[in-house]
Amino acid sequence: MHVDTRIETVIGEFAGIDFGGRGPEILLVHGTGHNSAAWAPVAERLRSHCRVVAVDLRGHGHTPLGSGDAEQYWRDLGPVCAALGFQRPILVGHSTGGYAVTAAAAAGVVEPAGVCVLDGFVPDTRAVARQAAADVDWPAMADQLRGMFRYGWVADDAELTGYVEKVVADADYDWLNAGVDPEVLRELTTRAFTKVESGWLRRPSLSEIDMVRRPAGDADIHPSVEIYDRVVQPLALVLATEGLYAGQRERVEAVAADRANRVYVEMACGHNVHLLRAREVAAVVLDLVARTRRPSAT
Repeated sequence: MHVDTRIETVIGEFAGIDFGGRGPEILLVHGTGHNSAAWAPVAERLRSHCRVVAVDLRGHGHTPLGSGDAEQYWRDLGPVCAALGFQRPILVGHSTGGYAVTAAAAAGVVEPAGVCVLDGFVPDTRAVARQAAADVDWPAMADQLRGMFRYGWVADDAELTGYVEKVVADADYDWLNAGVDPEVLRELTTRAFTKVESGWLRRPSLSEIDMVRRPAGDADIHPSVEIYDRVVQPLALVLATEGLYAGQRERVEAVAADRANRVYVEMACGHNVHLLRAREVAAVVLDLVARTRRPSAT
């Protein structure tokens, strides 16, 4: 059982889902285009052991805030944890959320007990990452994202219902959604829309994505491989063998091998590993919880 929640922080209101439970604190952080509903399969397997909350990042789900710069969305995790009363949570992030929890730990905006990253890595050097970002043809990418995911689309009631049901009906032919539980996919897709005056807005907007994808090149915290040097907490890196980082396996393995308190795990599935391998993901998180409770965890 889970409950929609509003998280009142010093920087504004965030939406999320409180999955309940008692014990070690777990904050679940989704990726681009998703929202807290994506975590239901994993959370249901954690809540008998842990206190579990998922948050809608700014620009996503039911959180009203949007981004004003490229760092806000991960820096928000500090105020969110403070508002929840989470002292030393396990941070679990998927895709962009994987970078968010890594950055939050590296910058010290949260002092987590441990960090778990699901197919959301930054394996390139800062120079390579900066050049890759500069080389992006944003208008073409925006058109592609609009066509694939309807980001920024405003639908009326009938269009929203029809779209959600089409996403569910077409899931088996979708490279991201094949194998996802239909009810979870229905809730996840519905929550991706928020009510606006003219109808229902599909979030995130393309301007939100454009803002987040362009961090300052000289920023202290940058989405590049150097960031892992600053994560001292136990770290679990989960790579989907058919996901977005399958070709970066050796680099991710090297990050895991760099310190004794890190583990590398492969799961045979596509990018949405938390939706496709919920039981296995929950097991990785619970193993991380166990390791962080040992005196030598850090």
